[in-house]
Amino acid sequence: MTDVLIVGAGPTGLTLACDLARRGLAVRIVDKSPRYPRSSRSKGPNPRSLEVLEDLGVVDAVLAAGAPPLPMRKYRDGVPVAETDPYATSSPTPDAPYDRGRLIAQWRLEEILRDRLAEYGVRVETGTEVVGLTDDGASVTVALADGSTTGARFVVGCDGAHSRVRKLLGVPFDGETDEEQMMVCGDVEITPGVLDRGVWHQWFDEDGAVMLCPVPGTRTGWWFQAGPERDANGRPLAPSLDGFGRLFARHTRLPAGHLTEASLLSTYRVNVRMADHYRVGRTFLAGDAAHVHAIAGGLGMNTGIQDAFNLGWKLAQVLRGRADPGLLDTYEEERLPVAAWTLDLTSERLRETLAAIRKPGGGLDTAVTPSTSGLDRGYRWSSLARPGGHGGPRSGDRAPDAPCTEAATGAPTRLFRAFAGPHITLLGFGAGAERALGEATTTHGDAVRAFRLYGAEPPEPGAPTAGREALHDRQGHARAAYGIDRDTVVVVRPDNHVGLIADADDHDAVRRYLDALDRPREPDSMRVADMVDGTHKG
Repeated sequence: MTDVLIVGAGPTGLTLACDLARRGLAVRIVDKSPRYPRSSRSKGPNPRSLEVLEDLGVVDAVLAAGAPPLPMRKYRDGVPVAETDPYATSSPTPDAPYDRGRLIAQWRLEEILRDRLAEYGVRVETGTEVVGLTDDGASVTVALADGSTTGARFVVGCDGAHSRVRKLLGVPFDGETDEEQMMVCGDVEITPGVLDRGVWHQWFDEDGAVMLCPVPGTRTGWWFQAGPERDANGRPLAPSLDGFGRLFARHTRLPAGHLTEASLLSTYRVNVRMADHYRVGRTFLAGDAAHVHAIAGGLGMNTGIQDAFNLGWKLAQVLRGRADPGLLDTYEEERLPVAAWTLDLTSERLRETLAAIRKPGGGLDTAVTPSTSGLDRGYRWSSLARPGGHGGPRSGDRAPDAPCTEAATGAPTRLFRAFAGPHITLLGFGAGAERALGEATTTHGDAVRAFRLYGAEPPEPGAPTAGREALHDRQGHARAAYGIDRDTVVVVRPDNHVGLIADADDHDAVRRYLDALDRPREPDSMRVADMVDGTHKG
């Protein structure tokens, strides 16, 4: 039987599939589309999603295929009036290596994730539509449109705003649709040389707007967004190549013939909706199936990727019998408040952007704030959070990066490389942390990867190192990032959030926290299937 059936093969579903497959679980991912979509839609991952993609081993491919965010050139009445680079004053820091997102067509990002998934022997099953779900408490029987059925221990609906899975579960999708706030969107081709591909062009006039951003990896492709044409009665017209040409000519003052092709045409309306729960028995919702919001800030795809990264390790721990089934309840506990915050933030950014573009020089840069990077989102309210910390991050916060070197070789490395992979990470600062590191690796085996962090001093002669690795924090970046001023143990969850920061001699706190995330080894005779309990109080 399949461990997890994922419905929907967009960025959310593919992120989850990659995370589960690398943990050795039996994964199927299906999509009702008969072929892989060529949609560009989302403009790319934000800094926090880039950190997730690094952990999955695909960030280099994403960086190579994409482009950095572009300066925004704003026009009024066809004349340039301002040019703004929202990231002009930002740069990477030791604790945050990505200070900006990456522009990349959604189809290209999906292609990269599919290639990664194929390395684990898993491929997307296209043309496979889910039409029914039956949960018997031990597994889910899934009915498919071709009349066949399949079984899975868990199902995750990553199938978008019109989610069939959500509808089958009967989960309300409360919120509102603003019929007046709309755009027509599509991918267009523009005659080479007509527009500078080094900027994101934005024409905001009294009677409408056109926005054109070059699609990375193409010579003539652009993302097109505009206020819709309207008929004599003020009703919006459906998007079309001719209509796009007229909008292009009206606002750019360039001949309509320069816009030569238009595809993937759609009308976007501002939807602000959220599922009131993310789990029904053995079925979960993630990404747009669980929440949709205003486009301002570019958080749609990114929130879905981060949903998947939160859920993946929890499913794996329960399926492998390494954690109590209650761990799965923390997915909704942690991610639903993030979605609610995202709905509020994007609605507020949309209001600010609409106000800004009424004046010459206003543009989409108004939607960009530090919060849209995703780096400040954590789970301090979670039942997995614990008190503690020494003035740095707290339990539930994103775990910071820091440059350091491998003690054995002197080769440069980073904490993110220590975190990467399907394991819990322990960082031990000071000699007093040795006992906790040793106990963790003995009790939890390869579920834990333990690192002793030294300062400028080398490892003590004869220092025990069995089951753990040594890193030099010569410049003190790791200590600064975690607020370390004494011997300390830091537990980092598999989704790279801080689990626990404890004094090194508080062995019971470290032991209890690790046991909550990863049950101590059971006898080999105990079957994993016997340890999986799918009951859920909600």
